[in-house]
Parts: sequence; structure tokens; C-alpha cells
Amino acid sequence: MADTPNPDIIYTKVDEAPELASASLLPIIQRFAAAADISVGTKDISLAGRILSAFPEHLSADQRVTDDLAELGKLVNTPAANVIKLPNISASGPQLLAAIAELQSKGFALPDYPETPSSDAEKAIRAKYDAIKGSAVNPVLREGNSDRRAAVAVKNYAMANPHRMGDWSATSKTRVAAMSGGDFFSNETAATLASASTVKIVLETADGTTVLKDGISYPAGTVVDATYMSAKALDAFLAEEIDKAKAEGVLFSLHLKATMMKVSDPIIFGHAVKVWLAPVFEKFADKLAALGVNPNSGLGDLLDRVKDDAEITAAIDAISTTRPPMYMVNSDRGITNLHVPSDVIVDASMPALIRAGGKGWGPDNKEHDAVCVIPDNAYAPVYDETIKFFKANGKLNPATAGTVQNIGLMAQKAEEYGSHPTTFEIPEAGTVKMILEDGTVLHSHAVEAGDIWRSSSARKAPIEDWINLAISRQKATGYRAIFWLDPARAHDAELIAYVKPILAAAGVADKFEIMDPRSATRASFETITKGENTIAITGNVLRDYLTDLFPILELATSAKMLSIVKLMNGGGLFETGAGGSAPKHVQQLIEENHLRWDSLGEFCALGESLQFLADAKGNARAKVLGQAVDAATQGILDHDRSPSRKVGEPDNRDSHYWFARYWAEALATQSEDGELAKEFAPVAKALAENEAKIAAELVAGQGAPADIGGYYYPDPAKLAAVMRPSGTLNQIIG
Repeated sequence: MADTPNPDIIYTKVDEAPELASASLLPIIQRFAAAADISVGTKDISLAGRILSAFPEHLSADQRVTDDLAELGKLVNTPAANVIKLPNISASGPQLLAAIAELQSKGFALPDYPETPSSDAEKAIRAKYDAIKGSAVNPVLREGNSDRRAAVAVKNYAMANPHRMGDWSATSKTRVAAMSGGDFFSNETAATLASASTVKIVLETADGTTVLKDGISYPAGTVVDATYMSAKALDAFLAEEIDKAKAEGVLFSLHLKATMMKVSDPIIFGHAVKVWLAPVFEKFADKLAALGVNPNSGLGDLLDRVKDDAEITAAIDAISTTRPPMYMVNSDRGITNLHVPSDVIVDASMPALIRAGGKGWGPDNKEHDAVCVIPDNAYAPVYDETIKFFKANGKLNPATAGTVQNIGLMAQKAEEYGSHPTTFEIPEAGTVKMILEDGTVLHSHAVEAGDIWRSSSARKAPIEDWINLAISRQKATGYRAIFWLDPARAHDAELIAYVKPILAAAGVADKFEIMDPRSATRASFETITKGENTIAITGNVLRDYLTDLFPILELATSAKMLSIVKLMNGGGLFETGAGGSAPKHVQQLIEENHLRWDSLGEFCALGESLQFLADAKGNARAKVLGQAVDAATQGILDHDRSPSRKVGEPDNRDSHYWFARYWAEALATQSEDGELAKEFAPVAKALAENEAKIAAELVAGQGAPADIGGYYYPDPAKLAAVMRPSGTLNQIIG
């Protein structure tokens, strides 16, 4: 179905498993919505789409694509916005390079990524590519704060059908390791601007002053942070933890966010690779440089570049025998924690390890205790306290556990996820200063070569909106409500100065608690262990981390979370859950034509989007359609129609059949809109009568490889053939 110029609802085109699922689900959504005169269009925010839109001058006229992300960025600032946002790739360096190579192989004359740009033209190309890496999408679209929670039906299903949890032992050797100093947490300074200001960032050295960034404008009331991580302290810490892991007989694992934190965390990851192979880097520095080795790209890229040098590979093998066993991404294929920076994402990897009883997979394809290295102390205590809680109390019982909802500060590039343009790897020793236009030095840090310095901010309007959203949510639920803010952290102290007066003015100060993240973690687990509920009111990074941690423990997955973003200018953004396991799902589809991605998050977001449309535009038919979506979602849960993990069993496509059937049945039997009931009665009848035939057609191709024509840029016709294999279902839906 072709897009209309101004669709009522935008459904984003993304990547990996969510996009594969869209090839099956979106035609169903568009068909049902059209019956109620509701148009559902698409905008491409995929990694491939973003790359192509950045280089129109390199493409032929028929290859050029619009900058859909920029268009959506304008839309979300209007009351008309109604966007269903699926999880997209926040690309690491290796993912970006792989996507470029795939597009080039398909005939797109894109320039290569300049690893070491030597001309202004190459620098401009690199700047365009670097702008695509990391969290390039979310800061643009998230013009509102986050309300994330498990839908009631999803939570009830999880309690009635508790998932398996690994057993915890009080003697478990699993632990979290974080730096004791020299990290972002310990070096942070923060200030709230009294008036609108333009800021520049400079590096003063013995040789002069270099402007790192100029012309940064902040409105009055903005909280501006600055901090740095010491490279020397980081290396010493990593070396110590590698030795400790060896002595303790546990797996060594590193947990970062090298996607969203696209500047700082890949550098930290690279430090880990260099420390792991320190003797190799010391002895063969020139050879490795000549081969183009960049430790930030990971061990996998390094091994590929040195594979023909017997001396280096022998040295790597030798040092590996002196190291502890490493946490494995795929032990069957020998892919370690340090192979690819985007393979181990802390907000997905840590909850998975915790759910498994503190166990990770080792190179022997068996589970072992592990040291979980999370260098920065800003958020490491959350996982540390979680592990300590389970060691003392045993695993969480999903059948009786309460829930942790989240109100997250993320609007207008709030906090660390908006820090990419103001993060720098320091080239030489000196002092980094943030200087206001009147000459006032806002922040100053003495740094050494290799240190990672960054600044982030949170603006007044989003902060106030976040606090008021928390007040509304607490009033609606009556739940225990905790602001996860540490008075000992510079940034949090500035936020607390906002929080307390607003709570007092609203007369609700007694309804809220303020706790540092470690204390809030323990309090939250104590609350849900008793079967009670709580609201975590957090900053942007903790929002991301906690809305994986608690859902994975409560529901077995974070993909089923309801995520509502009330845009500050009146529109709505409805997010569909996390996509951390999406690459593994794609791999399984390609190898055996089975997609285990669960679209329950999409179902929940669709229902909310339709209800928002009904309220915002007085569209009665949207309300009927949305209520029927909720009934269909309940049907999926009640009858256990979610995808199986095993080939030959019902998968994502089968769950979409059942969703369409339950949706049609709900519309056919409702009494509020006779025309919709009349239209969908024959659809419901045909779907029911052809159940066996459709099921057979959906499962027929499973077990054999599936050709979708590409990973980052699949062929639309091939993808449709794979994801819509039932001619009977397609004919009924249209």
C-alpha cells in the first residue's frame, strides 16, 4: 500500500528482526486501518536508509532517498505526530562498515569510510558517517519523556506462566567490577545555567589553545555537566581485573554501550582489547598500525587483519593461554566478549546473566561464574546491588513479583545519550575548559593524553515535564515512587534542586522518595519481591538500563514493554520495546527460515497509537479499532500464540495470523460501529475456516535457508516472499 502524503500514523521502517516482522505485520495493519479511513504510512530510519540519505551526490537519481529521519524530527515537534517507533540499529563502527560494504555491493556508489582522513573532502565524508553511528535516531525523535511499563495483560500472563529463572547461590563468584577512581562518576562537575548561554570547549596545552567545540547554545536553566575518564586509571583497572578473574577462576566479561555511547564506549572497549593483548601491542605496534588495526573495532577485526602474519598470530595464541577464560557471545563459533563492540550491550547482557543465576557461557560451551566489568561507577552499582540481592535472597519469582514501571528523562537529547558531539579523546596533556560567552569558566579538568572527556546536558523544560509526568503517574497508580538520584553525584544534585521545589509546590513531597541508584535498586527489589509495585523515576541512561533489567526478570523479555512518549508539543511517540536480540533472530531466519521475534510490543504500541488518534482527533472509528487491537493482544496471550523458539513450530508469521484473526473477530462482534462489524465479519470467517491451510503454508518453508537479499538492505520482493508465505492469508487480507 502506497504511503499517503500526510498519514494519520507513521510506522517506522527499521532493521533486523523488527523489520523482518514488519514485512508480515504492516500489510495487516494497513488493511485493517484503511477500513476505518485511517492511513498508516512509513518513514525509513534504518541504518541503510540513513546512510543513503546522507550521500545523494554519490547516487543516481533513482537511488536517492529522502532524509526521513529529518522529516520525522520536524513532525515530532508538532501536535500532529503519531509515530510507532520500532527499535533501530544504533550502529557501532563495525556495523556501519558492514552496512556500507553491503550497499556498495548492491550498486550504490557510496564512498568508503575514511579511517584516517587526510583531506577536507575525506574529513567531510567521515563526519557524515560518524553522525550516523550510535544513537543518531533516538535523540531526534524523543521530543518527550518516557513512560515505560508492562501492559497489564502482559504482566498477568507472565505471572500465570512464569518463565525459567536460573538459581542463585550465596557462594556464587559472580561480581561486578568498577573503577575506584578516575572514572566519569568521580570526575564529574555540573552547573545549572542562570541565563541563556553560548559555550565553547577548549583544550589548553603547553603549545597553545585548541577549540574542540564552539557555538553550543543552551537556554536558561540547563544543567550542564562535564567529566572525564583517565586512560591510565582505566588501563590499570582492566589489567587488575583480568588478573583477578584468572586467580578467581571465573570468566572475564566487559559490559558497555558501544552503540548509544558511540564515542566514549568504543574507546573504552578498545582499551580492553589492548590490555588483553598488551604484549602483542607492545611488540608489534608498527606492524599492527600498518595493517590498519584499530582496537576499538574489536578482537574480531584485529584477528582478521593479522591472520596472514604467523608471528603475530603465534604471539596472540601465546598470550591467550595466560588469560582467564572469556565470556562468549557464541562459544560454538569462538566469538568472544571482545570480538565486536556492539555484540555485548550492557542493558541486555547484564540482565540475561542475572536471570541465568549469574552464569555466562565460557569457551568450553558451559556456564560459569563471571566478573562483570563495568568501568564507570555512575551505573555499575545498580548491577552490583542486584547481584548482591539475589545472592542473599535467591532468584526472583515471576509468578508473584510486582512490577517496576519507569518514568525517564530523555527529551531534547537529555544527559549522556546526547553527549556525542561533545565527547573527545584527548590528544595531549592539558586542561579542558567549558567557557561561557562572557568568559566565565563553567568547567575545568586537567587531563592527559588518551583521556576521554565529555559534556552532557539536560534542559529545564524536559526536566520539569519529567517531574510532572512522574507526579501524574504516581497519582494514577498510587505506587511507591522513587527518584533514582544520588546527592553525591554532581549532575544528580542539580536535578534534585529541581525536583524538591516542584514536588513541594504540588503538595506531593510525601509521595516520593529520593535515593541513590544502589539504594533504589535494593528498595525496588524488596518492593517487588513482596508482590508490590514501584515507579523508578530516572535519567536517560538508567531509563534504558532499567527498562531492560526489570522486564527481563519479570517478563523474560523487554520486547513486550509498553513505551509511551508524550511529546512535549502534544504529539505521541509509541515505542515497541527493545531489539537487543534482533541479530540472533535474523541469523536463525536466514539459516532455517524461522523468526522467533515476538511482535507483542508492536501490538501494544498499535493499540496505544489508535487510542491516541481517537482522543486527539475525536476519531470514533480509531477508538473501536484500538479496542479491538487490545482484544486481539489479549487473545494472543490467553491462547499462547506467541512465537516459538524452535524451527518447525509456529513463529512470528503464525502469531500475525492469529493477531489478524482475533482483531477481525473483535471488530466483527463489536456493536459500536455496524459498518466495521459488517466489513470484518467475512474476514473473521475466512481466517477461521482456513486456519489449517494457512498454518500449513506458514510453516512449509521452515528448516531450509531463507534468502532475503541482504542483512542491512534486504530485497523487498524476497523479504515479502519469505515473510508472507501464505497465499491464502494474503488473499484474505488483501
